[in-house]
Order: sequence, then C-alpha cells, then structure tokens
Amino acid sequence: MTSLADRIDALLPQTQCTRCGYPGCRPYAEAIAAGAADLNQCPPGGAAGIVKLADLLGRAPKALNPANGVEKPLEAAVIDEARCIGCTLCIQACPVDAILGAAKQMHTVLASWCTGCELCVAPCPVDCIAMVPVAPPRAWTDADAATARARYHARNARLADEKRDREARLAARSAAGRAAADVGAAADDAAAAAEARKKAIIAAAMERARAQRAQVTPKNVEPASDEVRRQIAEAEARRARLAKERT
Repeated sequence: MTSLADRIDALLPQTQCTRCGYPGCRPYAEAIAAGAADLNQCPPGGAAGIVKLADLLGRAPKALNPANGVEKPLEAAVIDEARCIGCTLCIQACPVDAILGAAKQMHTVLASWCTGCELCVAPCPVDCIAMVPVAPPRAWTDADAATARARYHARNARLADEKRDREARLAARSAAGRAAADVGAAADDAAAAAEARKKAIIAAAMERARAQRAQVTPKNVEPASDEVRRQIAEAEARRARLAKERT
C-alpha cells in the first residue's frame, strides 16, 4: 500500500529544482503529507500541478506562492562551449547527471535529460550557462517526470557509492599510516635499546679499567735492605770521587 507521501511524490514533476524550499521533490512530498508545507510551492508543476495535489488531498486549489517563483514554459540549460573553462561545478550541481564533461574540458548539456531546474546556472564562474525555451515548445510530461526521477535516484546512488569508496580508501590509508608509524616506532625503540646497550658496555669496560688500575701496587715502596743501601752508598761515593777528579 502506497503512503500519502508516495502519492504526492507521484504527482510532482521531479525536476528536483529545490524552488519549493526543499532539497528535492520527495522531501517536499513528505512535508506536504506531514502538514509542514503547502501544496502551492512548486513552480515547475504550475497551476495544473496544484490542482492535482488539491484533488488528492481533498482541498481547494490556490495560486502558486510567488515566494517560490513563477510558472513558465519548459526550458533547458545551454552551455556556451567557447567560454566554458571546464570547472565541473555545473556537473556537480546537476541533480540528474544531464551535463557531460571533465575537468578542464568543454562541457555540454544533454537536452533530453535536462529538467530545467536552473541549478547549474549560479555555480558557473564565467556565466556561460543560459536557460532557453525548448524547441519546439512542449509541456513536461509524466514520462519526463519518470525519467528524471530514475536519473535522480541513480545519481544519488552513484554519489553514495563514491562516498563509500572514498571513505574506504581514506580508512585504508589511515590504517597503513598507523602501521607505518608503528613500524617506525618499533625501529626507534630498537635503535634506542641498542644505543643503551652500547653505552652500558662502554661504561662497564671503563669501570673494569678503573678497578684494575686501583689494584696495581706501585714498585720500590718497601724499605731498602742493608745490602741495597750499601750499594747505593758506594755508587754515590764513586760519583763524588769522579766529580772531584774532574776539578
């Protein structure tokens, strides 16, 4: 069983223009169902759309709220390709992926997919996008709305997938960074431990050397014997006699 929001959403044009004050047609439908929004806030739906919503809700139609814009013929975005700088801002703004191009390359609008939402106009830094009436003039059909809804959901799914992939890559890089940091920290710890062992070995060697020097007994510190003193006396006498003979 479909909800009231589903039935309201089915009547909206699915241009996803946000002029109703909500980020898309579905949020606007939910707000109407909840009594938080009025039924006359959709310029692309115009008076005919308001009548459809009023019939569904059992309410009287009312004029389009001018605060949300004015009803006008179906338009499509056109890019002046000679002035396009390939900034991709319009691609990012398009709710249905109706603009093709790449960074620093010329962009172009697929007119058959464009919903006329105008969301690509304001972001363009060189004002190379204009809204022009479709030729030949025609009304926005239920088939157009169904195509736009499908492309809108497909774009949102793609963006969600890209976000998950981006977050997964960031998480992987973060994990790799932490692993590298752990390896680096372990290497630093090992180097510090090796240096500490080296210093300990040197300190122990110096201590052993000091201990060995302290245990050496100096020579000629014991009292001389009588024989040694006699030999010393004779040597001194000979040196004195020789010195006297030289004079």
